[in-house]
Amino acid sequence: MQTAIAEATLQERDVSVQERIFRNCVHCGFCNATCPTYQLNGTELEGPRGRIYLMKSVLEGRIPLNEQVVAHLDNCLSCFSCETTCPSGVRYSHLIDPMRSRIEEQFQRPAVSRLQRAVLARLLPYPGRFRLAMRLAQLARPLAWLVPRSLRAPLEMTPARLPAPSALTRYEVHAAQGVRKARVALLTGCAQSVLGPHINDATIRVLTRLGAEVVLPRDVGCCGALVYHLGDRPGSLPHMQANIAAWHAEMQSGGLDKIVINTSGCGTVVKDYGHIFRDDPEWAERAAAVSAITADISEVATELGLPDEVRAPESLRVAYHDACSLQHGQKLKAPPRELLRSAGFTVAELPDAHLCCGSAGTYNLLKPATAGDLGRLKAGAIATTNAQVVAMGNIGCMEQIARYSDVPVVHTAELLDWALGGPMPQALRAGHGK
Repeated sequence: MQTAIAEATLQERDVSVQERIFRNCVHCGFCNATCPTYQLNGTELEGPRGRIYLMKSVLEGRIPLNEQVVAHLDNCLSCFSCETTCPSGVRYSHLIDPMRSRIEEQFQRPAVSRLQRAVLARLLPYPGRFRLAMRLAQLARPLAWLVPRSLRAPLEMTPARLPAPSALTRYEVHAAQGVRKARVALLTGCAQSVLGPHINDATIRVLTRLGAEVVLPRDVGCCGALVYHLGDRPGSLPHMQANIAAWHAEMQSGGLDKIVINTSGCGTVVKDYGHIFRDDPEWAERAAAVSAITADISEVATELGLPDEVRAPESLRVAYHDACSLQHGQKLKAPPRELLRSAGFTVAELPDAHLCCGSAGTYNLLKPATAGDLGRLKAGAIATTNAQVVAMGNIGCMEQIARYSDVPVVHTAELLDWALGGPMPQALRAGHGK
């Protein structure tokens, strides 16, 4: 693809990288065939190829960054299925993320939209604030019908009950069982620590049983992904820098073999810290070092190896849902499936597994109609498998799919924990009378 971006624009942050990516695009349109929004409506500007044209045209100064352009870009889920499909290796993620930042810097959103995004950015990364907001939303939920439809999604998605805080993440170090094979740090997440603390507990039990010493550095918090994908780059960088500093300090003192992520949306961004800080002389080296040892829980469990005698307590048929951030963002498909099979579960494949469930970070809060369409499609796909449980590696997907599917939803780590002698996953207990 030819470009005509002015030299002055090329000097702006990220634009030279974007131009190189534009030039890799050969207009083939293969990306449209796997894009969720293009599949829903068949409109060229609602697919990656059309959005690439829009972004390039904005940077070339041929079209303004107006309401119509922003709407098409906002409708993108950042699922990055297009990256998996693209035969030319176009890194769409390194186009859309800087463009979201440009939108927030140069486009004046309507007041309601600005308020909505500001609230999300100031609540979700902070577990204490988020838990309080959930408590208040539970009280307000019966009055959701009084709230404008465009703002109703957060209330409708508020769970009837919040789980108790994690029992294990209060401790900074968890010793390996038996011979120590590795020393790892676990990112416990922000929203996940409120909505799914049992996932962190299961992950710690799995890792320690497999021979890893697990540390939870005190100064590690939100990875910055949610704020970053909202386009608030200045707001996201302090979160990232705090984590980089804490993890790097741990690497220098006690040593770390891996930084383990059990929320794949976070993992995709932490693995990209090296790119995000590539031009920052203060942070580039440490960010790259952090990204280099970051791994999903499925990668680490595979490397440590399940014991030969591990067996699932029940021979369940498990539908495995590929979170977009895992299958497209991190290019990980085989490890979770192989672990589940090795643990004694039967793994069922979903039709159209490449399609997003509609969660996409805050997308189901900001674009509930499209997210709902995709959620129902995913639930229908799950139903065709006749599975007894559906497993995945991302809390956002879990919350989204649970809204539309009657099949119990669990994290992959919960099933592995159960097979290794841990408790039955909470979502399965009701169906077993427990």
